[in-house]
Amino acid sequence: MTKTDIIKNHCKQLKLSAIQNELDKVLADAECNKISYLELVKNLFETEIDRRMKKDKERRTKQARLPLSYNLDRYDFTTENGLEKQQLNQLRELNWLEQNFNIILMGPSGTGKTYIAAGLCFDAVEQGYRAYFKSMEELIQVLKMKDITRTSAAEYKRIMKAHLLVIDDIMMFPITPQDAVAFFNLINELHDKISLVITTNKSPKEWADVLNDKVLTTALLDRILHRCEVIKLIGSSYSMKNRKTIFNNKKD
Repeated sequence: MTKTDIIKNHCKQLKLSAIQNELDKVLADAECNKISYLELVKNLFETEIDRRMKKDKERRTKQARLPLSYNLDRYDFTTENGLEKQQLNQLRELNWLEQNFNIILMGPSGTGKTYIAAGLCFDAVEQGYRAYFKSMEELIQVLKMKDITRTSAAEYKRIMKAHLLVIDDIMMFPITPQDAVAFFNLINELHDKISLVITTNKSPKEWADVLNDKVLTTALLDRILHRCEVIKLIGSSYSMKNRKTIFNNKKD
């Protein structure tokens, strides 16, 4: 067994898979470029660190459960929805996330709320944060099942350890009193510990109609709006204006 094979076995035992797989290449580069022993060691550790960071980002991106469209680099600033380029760029800096600040994106359907929220979630993952994207319906389901199934229990634990939770389409559908209490307890537990990005087509005042409980709604809003930026999006549906058709254009 060669010394290289021995080193690879050591790497396997120590779970240094990147060094194990890339050792031959790194050694060849070191010999070709006549680098020092110290530089060689540095390159080996950087190889392992880079691979682990890449895998960690892939894992966090997968767990975020993002919708299909989330890349804000492709955001169409010709869309007149009330959000200026400077404002979006400032949101993407994520300074508000460091301050446990919440963001509410409020406006009619099709004005880009979900796309922006998902994009901010992706930006957070890219910068090393634990961020998760959930519709209100999905979140309620997790709260219902967290004491019953392992999958929901694991999802709940991840949410509790998150830096950012995106809740899409909040208060779109009526929920039961039990689910409303469970949702409030979650928000109360997360209050001032993580940031929330919420999308909704209803004003906070209309939430009381959905929850059918003014006292609970007031307490919920108190926690969400304590440190919060409310962004009102306007305009008609971007999807409807740019919708596709299966028919060929007809000439008059």
